[in-house]
Amino acid sequence: MFKRMVIAMVCAAMMAGGLTGCGPDKANNVPVDSIQNFTKPAKNEEIVVLTIKDYGDIKIKVFDNFAEKGSKNFKELTKQGYYDGVIFHRIIENFMIQGGDPQGTGRGGESIWGGKFDGGTSSNLYHFAGAVAYANSGATSTNGSQFYIVTGEKQTDASLAQNEQYVKSKYNRNAYTDEVKQKYKEVGGTPFLDGGYTVFGQVIDGLDIVYEISKVRTGADDKPVEDIVIEKAKVIKYDGSEINWTLE
Repeated sequence: MFKRMVIAMVCAAMMAGGLTGCGPDKANNVPVDSIQNFTKPAKNEEIVVLTIKDYGDIKIKVFDNFAEKGSKNFKELTKQGYYDGVIFHRIIENFMIQGGDPQGTGRGGESIWGGKFDGGTSSNLYHFAGAVAYANSGATSTNGSQFYIVTGEKQTDASLAQNEQYVKSKYNRNAYTDEVKQKYKEVGGTPFLDGGYTVFGQVIDGLDIVYEISKVRTGADDKPVEDIVIEKAKVIKYDGSEINWTLE
């Protein structure tokens, strides 16, 4: 069945309502629909590090040029210590791990502007494995502090055809380019979310930790039986080290 009926209609809109179209990208001279998820950060560029208790560090590149408001929100909340001690309250294997709610229920949290904000979507950022995006309650105008990190299975021609039809009809998203299709086949992800959620980051180190967390035992509402805690979140300068974008 089409990815469990699009993960029960994206878990009733991520439990957090019409959808916004693509927001304007601020990067110049970048072709529409070209993939930017795997662009290496420049040395000394700000990245975010989530230290997960008992697991280790997840390092995240944020896309200031393609998701300006989303990136600013995430970095500023991090600098304020907003995510310190917060749990990943929902985990679904082969889909995503979700956190960022100080209440730990999936119903709390707010942006640096207070309440919600609209981060829009970018035609250059996709829900590949390791992508980081904001949970919302049916529209990108309902972004707050909650975010998720994509896991997801490698796609096939058949699954991509289904997903492409879905995002075109639901979110008015452009057809996938051959480059995008190939990348979903190589690294996996959740293409049925493209166009409906603000992607603003990509894991550059610690994707193995994300997948390890994605396999923990869960109970009601997909909440882990044992808390998965963000012990500390911080903004640091990228040191220029090599990146392995995949698990392979």
